[in-house]
Amino acid sequence: MKMPIKPIKPQKISDQAFDQIRELIYRGELKPGERMMAERELARAMQVSRSTIRDAIQRLVTMGLVVHKQGQGTFVKVVDPKEEINISKMMQIQDATIDDLLEVRLGLECNAAAFAAKRADADDIKAMDHAMVEMKREIASGCLGTAADTSFHMAIAYAAKNSLQILIMRNFYDYFFHGIRTNLEHLYRGKENVETILKQHLAIINAIKARNCDQVHMAMKAHMDFVVQFSK
Repeated sequence: MKMPIKPIKPQKISDQAFDQIRELIYRGELKPGERMMAERELARAMQVSRSTIRDAIQRLVTMGLVVHKQGQGTFVKVVDPKEEINISKMMQIQDATIDDLLEVRLGLECNAAAFAAKRADADDIKAMDHAMVEMKREIASGCLGTAADTSFHMAIAYAAKNSLQILIMRNFYDYFFHGIRTNLEHLYRGKENVETILKQHLAIINAIKARNCDQVHMAMKAHMDFVVQFSK
């Protein structure tokens, strides 16, 4: 019987550096507008050459995840609400509505959560717990808490261990929290709403920790249904 086995290709060091920095950005560890470590410091921390770091950063620049500022350094790119984001363009072309967007989000989130219950490792769980702490801190400081909320859902996307899911979810949230921000402000401004969201997040994390796919699917759907009523 012929088995579908493929040769294992060694990953370049620059690819590993790129993946690690991109993950820090996607997970929200490196936040929009934050200055990155200098090439020399990154090279020392990762124990690789500066040329390796330079190659990795150039790829991040090409992807639009970071920007160089002459004489200042490299910064995580801040999404400009005035700029056209890919999802926004696609919605216009397809004549899609916010309801369509939320329906897609429901499917993405529930499936990601179910797979996360199967595949999440200790680092993924730690990232989710950290996002919860950050969301509480952001809200206590007077911020909306949407940055930490994004980190929470991106942590679930990473836990699903699907690179395409991660890419789609990141683009989705760039639009979701910037393109329809005004639709969400009254949700995050309400103390009771935020407390409800935190409880829902905790239920999702607990279901993932319990490896209960059905339970986490229901918990995520309940969370999405709650958000939907404030997003129209």
